[in-house]
Amino acid sequence: MTETAVLRQRAGGEQPAPPHKGSLLAGLLRTARPRQWIKNILVVAAPAAAGELFSRHALTQLALVFVLFTACAAAVYLVNDARDAEADRAHPTKRHRPVAAGQVPVPVAYAVGGVLAVLAPVAAARLCSPAVAALLAAYLGMQLAYCISLKHVLVVDLAVVTTGFLMRAMIGGLALGIPLSRWFLITTGFGALFMVSAKRYSEAVQMAGKAGATRALLTEYTSDYLRFVWQLAAGVAVLGYCLWAMEEGGVPHTSVLPWRQLSMVAFILAILRYAVFADRGTAGEPEDVVLRDRALALIGLVWMAMYGLAVANW
Repeated sequence: MTETAVLRQRAGGEQPAPPHKGSLLAGLLRTARPRQWIKNILVVAAPAAAGELFSRHALTQLALVFVLFTACAAAVYLVNDARDAEADRAHPTKRHRPVAAGQVPVPVAYAVGGVLAVLAPVAAARLCSPAVAALLAAYLGMQLAYCISLKHVLVVDLAVVTTGFLMRAMIGGLALGIPLSRWFLITTGFGALFMVSAKRYSEAVQMAGKAGATRALLTEYTSDYLRFVWQLAAGVAVLGYCLWAMEEGGVPHTSVLPWRQLSMVAFILAILRYAVFADRGTAGEPEDVVLRDRALALIGLVWMAMYGLAVANW
């Protein structure tokens, strides 16, 4: 640690980063953020919406795509933590990250991240399709640019994080050759923007009046602006989903009930429930919000059941 960092820690009354503990492999695994892997379940979104999820070929391809996308995300986390190691050591929470704490040496983090960033698109080109490989390469390029500079650019930072979610939702369809509905893309994109901006808004609310911020751009955004963004995104996501649900037009359904259209109710309730946490300033990681709130999880299960019945035409 540099003398400047030590002085900064002492001035802030912070303790030095704890000595590293555990094996290198365990540190690399922690740096890959296993808790974040749940986001990659979005790779099944397009196949599930198209009703092409349960064939042997589909399950094999989606499992492979999930692993490859997880490898790409891990590569980004490793490079990001290696790049921010010095700053993380002066942070009260981030100083416990394996790279900042010294459990994973910075050169090792760069090396492993680089290897994963190269191997994942190459494996996708050989085992999946050129389109999947191109999307993974684009994801890596965009996320690495975000780590280096784009996270410091107003609005662009929101767009990059949102696009990452959208790419996860697109890649399953690309792997199986499923045409992607424009309403599916609009709903997924603005739904992701809703959650991303709600998280930023919550961070801004929680950091209001405090000396520092977990993200540099929080000092540039106003809470009113972030509230406007998540409200706008929620409205567009609801509109996009309603148009998606009605996309079959006047074609009569043969199921017991119009499940596809009825699922709009559950989707809107889920947005409204999530907005409660956004409004309170407690909307953190999307997966934490969904898993910790039983009502929201139940609404999500009801929505999944309704949409599943619509796809099965029951």
